[in-house]
Amino acid sequence: MSDPTPGTGQPPSVSNQGTLSPFLQALQANDIETLTQLRHALRTPLNQIIGYSEMLMESIEGLEAERLLRDIKKIHTAGGQLLALFNDALAPWKIETGKIDLMTMRREMLTPLNAIIGYSELCQEEATELGKADVVSDLKRINQAGYNLHRLFESEEFAVKIDVGGTPAPAGVSAQATLGQTLPPSKPTPPAVFLGNTSAQYTGNLLVVDDDAMNREMLARRLQRSGYNITTAENGRVALELLKQKDFDLVLLDIIMPELNGFHTLEFIKADPKIRHLPVIMLTALDEVDSTVRCIEAGAEDYVPKPFNPIILHARINASLEKKRLRDQEQAYLAELQAERAKSDRLLLNVLPKAVADRLKQGERTIVDSFREATVVFADIVGFTSFSANMAPSRTVQLLNDLFSGFDKLAETYELEKIKTIGDSYMVVGGVPTAMPEHAERCALMSLDMIEVLRHFNRRNSIDLDIRIGINSGPVVAGIIGTKKFSYDLWGDTVNVASRMESHSLPGVIQVSPSTHALLAGKFVLEDRGKIEVKNRGLMSTYRLVKRKS
Repeated sequence: MSDPTPGTGQPPSVSNQGTLSPFLQALQANDIETLTQLRHALRTPLNQIIGYSEMLMESIEGLEAERLLRDIKKIHTAGGQLLALFNDALAPWKIETGKIDLMTMRREMLTPLNAIIGYSELCQEEATELGKADVVSDLKRINQAGYNLHRLFESEEFAVKIDVGGTPAPAGVSAQATLGQTLPPSKPTPPAVFLGNTSAQYTGNLLVVDDDAMNREMLARRLQRSGYNITTAENGRVALELLKQKDFDLVLLDIIMPELNGFHTLEFIKADPKIRHLPVIMLTALDEVDSTVRCIEAGAEDYVPKPFNPIILHARINASLEKKRLRDQEQAYLAELQAERAKSDRLLLNVLPKAVADRLKQGERTIVDSFREATVVFADIVGFTSFSANMAPSRTVQLLNDLFSGFDKLAETYELEKIKTIGDSYMVVGGVPTAMPEHAERCALMSLDMIEVLRHFNRRNSIDLDIRIGINSGPVVAGIIGTKKFSYDLWGDTVNVASRMESHSLPGVIQVSPSTHALLAGKFVLEDRGKIEVKNRGLMSTYRLVKRKS
């Protein structure tokens, strides 16, 4: 069987092969899958005929093209008739029950089909005379699609009588047999409504995936006319590569394709965390319920059969883009909320220990705990008040911030908890709010390092400040004070004694109590400093922490 030459008006010749073709065998065997493929093969060129004629009707203007527009409307009307005949003859229920009358379908469809071929050739001549090269190009596509349908009708699938209730087709029927005839008025096609050149309600980057070049070009042009940015792909593999390279707002995906079909492409998209939320609308000539259900279950946003109604397609694209816009907006809000929550958490951790902050976020209102073993450290910068008396406030804050930031790093290193700063005094605790057996050792090491940090600070800023440090160990009570500007604080005799150790110490000296001395003995070098009067405790032995033993 030879292919027709578009524009010649001559139908293809039919060869007698003497054996039944696969479609005929499928009909006799009631092969539903093969008949479904036949539906797809017929609907593809029909989609092209209706689509291109609609676009031409939208774009042609002017009195000089009035006859051309009238003839293109006849092509579109014939396409509508073909669609109605086709939907009736190859309805899914007829395929499933085996009630296919292929010969009757062929006989009824030849009249509108021949009108399409004939009028497309006449319109090409008219458009050429008017100098409308772009119109001629689209008419050639319509003509080629018509011949593709005619090739199916004139092949053995339709030329041989099939024992399914049909009758043989009349001999000698050709593509030119009904040129110029008016279409039968018994099955009128309702007038189509067109979108025109209006802008889309929502713009976006759309990916059109279809293995038929004419389908891709036609759909891309229609969508571009509506204001969308269009990228095309000829199969699923190419589409997946494009999705890796570029951001899209929507995918229009054909189902029947070579290499990687639409179902598998959809599955790959939905399995990729980066693009799984990208909306996908399935486009196909198959209109079985099973296909629709399978697409939706696999994650498709919507499903549009070919030949598609442009208004319905436009509405569903806009609906999908609106859903994506709302989803993106929701994700942006969630990201913003998470960022604000992280910021809030960071601020909370600057005020409270993490373990306490977590309990507060979980709804606890009164947080008070007792710790049997803890070590408290007080440090005071000697002479800082007089030193900063003649200094600008900003400079005073800058120096204290620099020094205390160094102390904060030490507290983080030794996993101790900074409680607060009061002016130029610094307070830290070990064993609170998380118990640790070596709380005294860590506090001693941090205290020794604080003296070194101050020495580096003095050299860096060309100043000469000193520090007093006091340490005491014992039981404490810790909890949150306040309901708005709350703080985490310590109470108990252990805290008071630690403060006295600092206030009765000397510049450059780390003074520890007997309880702390007992915990550090054997691990650190400690010197006896005698006894001091401690409020509410009387005379108390004190010791100087010198260094850690090698």
